[in-house]
Amino acid sequence: MPPATAALAERVPGAEVRTAFGQTTAHVALADWTTAAAHARDELGCAFFDWLGVEDAGRPGASGGAHAVLLHVANPDTREGLALRAEIGADEALPSVAGLWAGAAWHEREAAEMFGIPILGRSDPERLLLPDSFAGHPLRKDFVLVSRVVRPWPGRLEPGEDGSSSPSRRRAAPPGVPDPSWGPRPEPSEGEADRG
Repeated sequence: MPPATAALAERVPGAEVRTAFGQTTAHVALADWTTAAAHARDELGCAFFDWLGVEDAGRPGASGGAHAVLLHVANPDTREGLALRAEIGADEALPSVAGLWAGAAWHEREAAEMFGIPILGRSDPERLLLPDSFAGHPLRKDFVLVSRVVRPWPGRLEPGEDGSSSPSRRRAAPPGVPDPSWGPRPEPSEGEADRG
């Protein structure tokens, strides 16, 4: 990351600046989210909205408890980018930045629909990506893939599902695979058992 970009991130008020894997990010508190975003646009010249995304910020085994929201904007004159990051708890709402960058509205609707994150200042009754009959938020790591219970998974099984784990180790289930309380699992056919 160019030194100028790191200097840009350091100018965000109340931010903790970290660089990892060549990307400099200004970490801000959720309460400072809109203030930092407005500062990036008005004071730092980041008028170009690139993207807004969400990721699971929980530790393994605690998926879905906290999420990290990332915003990337850039200064079109200098072509320097700035990434803002804030963590949001399960009972918190994300303040909207669509008033600063109109393009953020779509990304915020996606975050609300796919991750279940409420957005302050927005209420979009129509679905963006999912049908109205869909229940849940499919991009959350704690979302259970019911299709893994209803029918056998095609192809090779995930670690922990094929029964080949060492008996002394805890069987690990990949994200989205429901626990046995979801009901009976279909038995693999002879051909599938030989492939596993």
